Amino acid sequence: MHPLDVVKTRFQIQRCATDPNSYKSLGDSFRTIFRIEGLFGFYKGILPPILAETPKRAVKFFTFEQYKKLLGYMSLSPALTFAIAGLGSGLTEAIVVNPFEVVKVGLQANRNKFTEQPSTMSYARHIIKKEGLGLQGLNKGFTATLGRHGVFNMVYFGFYYNVKNIIPVNKDPTLEFLRKFGIGLLSGTIASVINIPFDVAKSRIQGPQPVPGEIKYRTCFQTMATVYREEGIFALYKGLLPKIMRLGPGGAVMLLVYEYTYLWLQENW
Repeated sequence: MHPLDVVKTRFQIQRCATDPNSYKSLGDSFRTIFRIEGLFGFYKGILPPILAETPKRAVKFFTFEQYKKLLGYMSLSPALTFAIAGLGSGLTEAIVVNPFEVVKVGLQANRNKFTEQPSTMSYARHIIKKEGLGLQGLNKGFTATLGRHGVFNMVYFGFYYNVKNIIPVNKDPTLEFLRKFGIGLLSGTIASVINIPFDVAKSRIQGPQPVPGEIKYRTCFQTMATVYREEGIFALYKGLLPKIMRLGPGGAVMLLVYEYTYLWLQENW
């Protein structure tokens, strides 16, 4: 799914359609990247997700279960419990993943040939040496990442578990699988639509600034306001199609693998 993530980031950091380097459509972006950067251009920034994805998902589901248990001591409705536990898991997940996102976005924004761009480790060292480990360096865009993951997980878990409890369980295993997959697909899609303004803000902050040496995009809501004022409301939804194509089915698969693995572990361990 990584090529869709590269394309999504490219759409989010391009500021206007009149830019000769801007992509006209999803198909145009794939053709242009392949022509100029080669096949490996679609895999720029792949190492940070490889390193972070498994612990990130482990944190997502583990903390969701722990927050759910803690909230069980409060007199909250199940619907609210799932949503708040999802929000908590997203905020925790963001703390783990943000430094990896800074490196990934910087590498994805590089339009040189794959062989000409810096390695992941050398780029990470460059960020640390030049800007440090703080909110202007390896952790820039932290508030936008908090918003992106917090909102996504709140909607993702909240919608999935609440809707799953409403729609009756099917006795046929195949139909039951399709029921869960459909709800998971909707969960990932709706969560992507709702959280994408945070994603755009994150990409603008973590990606290259319009004027080198001058920081235009600093904080989450300031960046959203700037993008809205200069480019209009739809600019906050740039990269939505590749994001949905990646996280709609991806989100469904992730929930199903989690549920069936969790059930198997409970039955056998």
